[in-house]
Amino acid sequence: MSKPLVLSCDKLTKKFGGLTALNALDLSIHRGDVLGLLGPNGSGKTTFFNVLTGVYRASGGSLHFDGRDITGLSAQEVYRAGITRTFQRSRLCLPLSVFDNIMVGNHKNLDHGLWFNLVRRRQLERQIRSSWNEAHELVATFSKPLSQRLDEPAGAVNMIDRRRIEICRALISKPRLLLLDEPSAGMTHEETRELMDDILAVRERIKDLTVVIIEHEMNVIERITDRCVVLNYGRKLCDGTYREIAANAEVQEAYLGQS
Repeated sequence: MSKPLVLSCDKLTKKFGGLTALNALDLSIHRGDVLGLLGPNGSGKTTFFNVLTGVYRASGGSLHFDGRDITGLSAQEVYRAGITRTFQRSRLCLPLSVFDNIMVGNHKNLDHGLWFNLVRRRQLERQIRSSWNEAHELVATFSKPLSQRLDEPAGAVNMIDRRRIEICRALISKPRLLLLDEPSAGMTHEETRELMDDILAVRERIKDLTVVIIEHEMNVIERITDRCVVLNYGRKLCDGTYREIAANAEVQEAYLGQS
């Protein structure tokens, strides 16, 4: 039995003046899949993430998530619908604790009311304790040593642990779709291997989680993806398994140029 459709794009287009960054993109993703989004620099990968998450408004076409039309929703509305992301460049607030950085991603589930925070102190304490335990359990999936450092500043940990914090921040609200924008950027091959182990462990733990990953490390894509889509000049160039796209002559030309 085929898995249900989570995300579908129909003729999705994004233009910046005379530049067409996404050109009538058709794309579908099924629940629980890990999709690799590939393409040369400037091919439209991050633009797709930005349109999907409401950072940019689409110039044309439509987006549907779990059967709901989310075309034109704000970033906050997309987040509340169940889509979260990381960024290629770190967006952590380094002076804040690891715990506080993670909780930034869970604001839809926290009570921010003035009455609750000033008067209902016992309930607030219970909420903080529950959130701490939840963050501790999630971080421990990635790294048990890091889970013992929740009260330390995020700036005190190394690059791979900062990436782990960013992914935990995206996961803490229990999204149904997680978007990872080059999670291995700035890391060594060994750190990249460790982080991919983490992502595979999370996938095993959260069975229905759907992941789209932008990545230039082909060994990463080969290892963790079920399917790949290659973009070039904003168009879908190829769609298939890693082996299929790696053997595709148009993909080879897009990455390597004509021989």
